[in-house]
Amino acid sequence: MKYIIHGATGAQGAPLFNQLIQSGKNVVAAVRNTSCLGNKPSIQVDLSSVDSLVSAYTNIKGVFIHLPLADEASRLQYAKNIVAAVKIAKPERVVISTSGWKLGVEGDENSALPTLIRELSDTTAKVAVIAPKLYLENLLLPIVIEPAKEEGILGYPLRENYPVSWCSHLDIADVAQRLLEDHSIIGVVEVGQLPAITGLELAEAFSSYFSNKVTYQALTPATFGERLASLFGAAAAAEVVKGYQEKALTQDSAIEIENSAQHRLKIYPRSVLQWLRELNIEE
Repeated sequence: MKYIIHGATGAQGAPLFNQLIQSGKNVVAAVRNTSCLGNKPSIQVDLSSVDSLVSAYTNIKGVFIHLPLADEASRLQYAKNIVAAVKIAKPERVVISTSGWKLGVEGDENSALPTLIRELSDTTAKVAVIAPKLYLENLLLPIVIEPAKEEGILGYPLRENYPVSWCSHLDIADVAQRLLEDHSIIGVVEVGQLPAITGLELAEAFSSYFSNKVTYQALTPATFGERLASLFGAAAAAEVVKGYQEKALTQDSAIEIENSAQHRLKIYPRSVLQWLRELNIEE
């Protein structure tokens, strides 16, 4: 059985790709530049080319997909190309990560991700969708982790009492591997901590790990965006600001128990402290 992993050099795909290799699975990275992976098995793909995708998907068992960051027109075309390739190559299994993109938003039905999920569900492939809320890796951005280490302040653009079902890319890899191997699960599997935890509880976990008091500081989305712009530019930061402004209008970012990996797969995400220890974050 062979698996194709999109984005195997990136934050989501790399943990899954490496985990499958370590498990002795027949896995191939689908990447734009195969030289980035050295001697690891890889195939060059171009999401703008159906033929390229068909070559990657032919005679394989399953595909892990997440749409890359790009303008929406490009993402929509990538989605349609993936669907066309799946229809031709007919892989048995397709696992999609939403990358935290909210599903079921009225008026969003024809954007890239909903289109990808809907149209893939009409193919012969058995489709499962991994739906996280927020990634713990966001807290490793220099603008977040450095003040936590140096000043004891964990600043993030959410209210201190706002519950979030945080998860890590390592948790996504655990769930994705199970779904690639177990085709009996279809539909949405939400990944994240239950019960959801607040900013205050995040700070407690960081305090335990660093053995120093870390205090949570609720930032406005605008303030966070100003800091983020120094890393990714004003345009990318503006999109992030918009997302956190929308979250500010909600009560939480918690997953639903009935759709959770805990309920559907008996897979439990790492606690914040477990995650910090596993990554061995420098103190």
